[in-house]
Amino acid sequence: MRKILIPLGVIVGFFIILAIIFAPKYNQFVNLEEEVNQKESQIETQLQRRGDLIPNLVSTVQGYASHEEEIFTDIAEARSRLSGAQNVEEMAEADNEVRSALSRLLAISENYPDLQASEQFTGLRDELAGAENRIAVARQDYNTAVQEYNRNTRTFPGNMVAGLFGFDEKPYFEADESSRDVPEVEFNTEQDEE
Repeated sequence: MRKILIPLGVIVGFFIILAIIFAPKYNQFVNLEEEVNQKESQIETQLQRRGDLIPNLVSTVQGYASHEEEIFTDIAEARSRLSGAQNVEEMAEADNEVRSALSRLLAISENYPDLQASEQFTGLRDELAGAENRIAVARQDYNTAVQEYNRNTRTFPGNMVAGLFGFDEKPYFEADESSRDVPEVEFNTEQDEE
């Protein structure tokens, strides 16, 4: 009987030690994953808020610049892709398309002084700027949470717990490669020559 109890005690003791080591780390992963999910949700909320402003901004600009149809189509398509994004990578890509289209829309609006003077337009533009700031903060908070989560998936003993329980690294919310390129600016010198 004693021969059976000693190995059984060693095995039980081994599992107790493993539980003492792994249980807190598992719980930490659950908490970190929830933090990442909450931060991702904040990005989605802020993107939705900006998305809700876009139709008003577009219709205001459309009243002044109805012949700029291509930009309005681009904005609608980009918003559609953003609302259909299934993961962080798709969301980041669609967000870059929306930002690009909005910047082109705002650039077009500079050609219409009456539009620039419109209280409705300036109010929407200011709200849009505020939304962009909130999105930037939400992306930064998300990336900070992902950094902490990923660090834990790669360090010991977290890497063992992550491997055992399927906690995979999370993707960062990254800017599009094209946003790193410096835009070329060409000044119209034809007027200077006249």
